[in-house]
Amino acid sequence: MLYSKIKINYSHNDSVCNILLDDGKGNVLDNTMMNELISSLKELRENNEIKLITFQGEGKHFSFGASVEEHTKDLAETMIKTFHSLFFLIQEMSIPTMAKISGQCLGGGLELALMCDFMFGDQSAKLGQPEIILGVFPPPASIILPEKIGLARAEELLLSGRSMDAIEAHQIGLVNYLFEDKNQLNLGVDAYIEKYILPKSASSLKFAVKAARIKFNHIFSNFIPQLEFIYNKQLMETYDANEGINAFLEKRTPNWKNN
Repeated sequence: MLYSKIKINYSHNDSVCNILLDDGKGNVLDNTMMNELISSLKELRENNEIKLITFQGEGKHFSFGASVEEHTKDLAETMIKTFHSLFFLIQEMSIPTMAKISGQCLGGGLELALMCDFMFGDQSAKLGQPEIILGVFPPPASIILPEKIGLARAEELLLSGRSMDAIEAHQIGLVNYLFEDKNQLNLGVDAYIEKYILPKSASSLKFAVKAARIKFNHIFSNFIPQLEFIYNKQLMETYDANEGINAFLEKRTPNWKNN
């Protein structure tokens, strides 16, 4: 199938599927790209030979995040439902996943990376959840970050909206391995796959993912619907959430009314 915003290739004797986010600039996860990711993963679901799926951004950046234009009140509910469908599909498939991170990895882009079993990066990587700066919050990251790096670190990142550099992300255990640049990242990933993934059974890897994530999957499945409701039915009814999104789109400073 031909896609407009992602590219797909296979490597390592067709046992690894590499998905490239490619919208020509910041690899923004808009509804089109999300649906293309969902379609591609549904095809992979039927392939019993796949041992690993990698996600990487074409160009300098992994992803600037989800489309802010689609965060407006009229579109947010559809966008979030599509985004969460992608996460549930990754969860259901239980095929090992890896994010290969260069450059900006922000917002929804970081959430996609967080959903992966492995996060490998290079020195150019910048990771953050800046949603609070726009007056909103990231539902998946609000669940996944505390599970991966602990509540104290997660709260600081979620409430400040600041970005981490690659070294900090590696030091706190969020990024598994760190490389000098994108070329070294790709070489390092290939070496890791050759040593640690290819010798394994594709079937057994799926069961290992299910086992390793049994608590995580329970928490994610139970709390995402609650956060989706809070986001769509409560947060987006406030003045400030709409003001933050509109101010970003209009390239101005938001005028908060604190309600």
